[in-house]
Amino acid sequence: MSLSPAERYALSRQQRRQPRLAEFQSEQRFDLDPFQRAACASLDEGRSVLVAAPTGAGKTIVAEFAVYLAMQAEGDKVFYTTPIKALSNQKFQELSERWGADNVGLLTGDTNVNSSARIVVMTTEVLRNMLYADSPLLDRLAFVVMDEVHYLADRFRGAVWEEVIIHLPEEVRMVSLSATVSNAEEFGDWLQAVRGDTDVIVSEERPVPLEQHVLVRGKLVDLFDSSGQAATNRVNPELKQLARGTRSIGPRSQRGRRGGDRGGFHRPGQAAKLDRPELIALLQGKHLLPAIVFIFSRAGCDQAVRQVLRSGIRLTDASERDEIRQIVEARARLLRDEDLAVLGYWEWLEGLERGVAAHHAGMLPAFKEVVEELFQQKLVKVVFATETLALGVNMPARSVVLEKLEKFNGEARVPITPGEYTQLTGRAGRRGIDVEGHSVIHWVDGLDPEAVAALASRRSYPMNSSFKPTYNMAVNLIDQFGRDRTRQILELSFAQFQADRAVVDLARTLRKQEESMAGYETAMKCHLGDFAEYAGLRRKIAEIERQTSKGNPSHAQRERMQRELNGVRKAMRAHPCHGCAEREAHARWAERWWRLKKEHDQLQSQIKTRTAQVAKRFDRVTEVLEQLDYLDRDHHGELRPTAAGRTLKRIYGERDLLVAECLRQGVWDGLDAPGLAAMAAALVYEPRRDDRGVEYRLPKGPFRAAFERTTDIWAGLDDLERDRRLAGSEVPSPALAQAMWSWAKGVGLGTVLADTELAAGDFVRLTKQVIDLLDQISIVADGPVGRAARDAIDGVRRGVVIDSAAA
Repeated sequence: MSLSPAERYALSRQQRRQPRLAEFQSEQRFDLDPFQRAACASLDEGRSVLVAAPTGAGKTIVAEFAVYLAMQAEGDKVFYTTPIKALSNQKFQELSERWGADNVGLLTGDTNVNSSARIVVMTTEVLRNMLYADSPLLDRLAFVVMDEVHYLADRFRGAVWEEVIIHLPEEVRMVSLSATVSNAEEFGDWLQAVRGDTDVIVSEERPVPLEQHVLVRGKLVDLFDSSGQAATNRVNPELKQLARGTRSIGPRSQRGRRGGDRGGFHRPGQAAKLDRPELIALLQGKHLLPAIVFIFSRAGCDQAVRQVLRSGIRLTDASERDEIRQIVEARARLLRDEDLAVLGYWEWLEGLERGVAAHHAGMLPAFKEVVEELFQQKLVKVVFATETLALGVNMPARSVVLEKLEKFNGEARVPITPGEYTQLTGRAGRRGIDVEGHSVIHWVDGLDPEAVAALASRRSYPMNSSFKPTYNMAVNLIDQFGRDRTRQILELSFAQFQADRAVVDLARTLRKQEESMAGYETAMKCHLGDFAEYAGLRRKIAEIERQTSKGNPSHAQRERMQRELNGVRKAMRAHPCHGCAEREAHARWAERWWRLKKEHDQLQSQIKTRTAQVAKRFDRVTEVLEQLDYLDRDHHGELRPTAAGRTLKRIYGERDLLVAECLRQGVWDGLDAPGLAAMAAALVYEPRRDDRGVEYRLPKGPFRAAFERTTDIWAGLDDLERDRRLAGSEVPSPALAQAMWSWAKGVGLGTVLADTELAAGDFVRLTKQVIDLLDQISIVADGPVGRAARDAIDGVRRGVVIDSAAA
């Protein structure tokens, strides 16, 4: 009789005298914290766990215990999933050092190392694909670690986490590691519902206490009062006093005089702010290095390094500089000499030798890895970083500095969330090295100490599902389970779990809105007539005027709108309420009523769509697939994938259906390898807003015709999706097609980057995505397209792309 991994483990545990947790604990450098012991004990007793704790608290010790348990049971396996390849690479190195290279594998889509090992590190997408393919590598899988599981809220990739959680075999135990989300218990309830026995362990204690400061007028001032209790949310009175003084009169700055400020008033956020060299000197003087300075701009990070270099600051001694140069030269030896200047190698090296570096997504991944290594070895003392550094890479510091408490989200500048603040400041304080960590917030004009204290005191952020059925997901699930069972499975998603719970709160909000609307209705009543009707005419006039001023209407359109406007104005002047002496007072209440009515209608619509919303979307997706013959019905009337549907099963990504349609219709049959690489770039690249509608230089040969046919297919799919009340997608952008075509033809890095305005790191990341799509095409496409895809992979996987495994 064959036993499941859980049964084998239970049996072997009974046969041992000494509990495994005690053995494991005896091997650790530190005593386990209470939350770590509780989580490990749950695993030791055969249950899954969700561990929510601050950055740096030591959540990964629980994952290491799961690995330990799997390795104690003969033949059992553990998969360690991470959200990004850089984390996968880092974890692969750590586990290889602990368990030996023979026992550890790595799968990140473009990297396949020892995939049949007992411990395999992988990105979450790789595990999702393995589950859909029923991979033999799943045999004897005992544990799955889901590191940074709060990524489930990511609107682009979060659905993958839910797919994995729902589809993992029941006997596999899960170790879910999360930041301190405010709804950990809700998420735990869902895990309990779909996975069975799951214990939720929440810790808000940092192993290294965090001292929080505000930098005002060159002085570090404690954020909280002398009690040091952030939970009291009590702001330091000295900080309040300094803030009041900073808002009013201060010493006249040179900038103020040049700008014509009068009476000694100045902009404190500018005049009182230390420049970066002064900041580093302050931190160094107070023994607060090494430090990470978060600047929410790539250009700002690079500029900060240049500013420090110009100042002449040197944070390293001669022996450290020698060690830094040896490490850098060893890691950069594979890079071509002609690429070094393009990549800014010499300036980067100078910064490293001085103990200063930038860290952001625009850098070459190999450069980022070197910065991480040197910082961990205490050779680099100051890193200027964007928030991407907060995503789990092991780079703890003594202090963390936040230059601003707002960032650009792609559309506007927005305040950082409590969760982001927790993630960023979580880097402060190195366990076993520092007695405490320090966070420093730069004072800027308009900063409210009370708001900062509230930001620093709140329990992080809620984790909300971003799950929605995709075309690829639909054909995979229908093929495995049939349509009815698939609908039931989708009802198990965290998205639906949250939606069902949220309806109660939405209904409560709806009732409050209705009470407010009734009050507004009373306030806008007019003794002369129906004021709601009159207010509607006023709104209609405003709407027509907006339409007239928007765009560039033709003469005929303008005349039609003017006639309509004159008619509504006439009706408004003829309305009885127009002559009311209190007309404008009534109008203000009417405007509030209209605004709330709009919100009320939207909320009502939300409540209607919440019930079974995931399954309803799935139904629309299947309707599209059935109409396009990716699904058809067997003689029992059951939906099953067609030949085209079986191809779609193996295409993953945002444009799964578009890729499948183009392959089926032979749109790319005439493309050579560089042309197909360019097409893949057009499909995976997400254009910026200012890229849309721009004319681009396109590759020579048949690419233009193939791209036009591709966009025609996209337009047809988009119309079909919108007819089915699906969101549709953005039109493919050829903005980087020429660059990828040139790269695939062997053109040098400098020439390619000059045509794109892309940073090297962005180009490498795009190329990795192109390789991933080409790899899928090479598997599912027959004949010339499959060969072109394989040749295209060989063409683009060269130079900095090969040397950047962590991209």
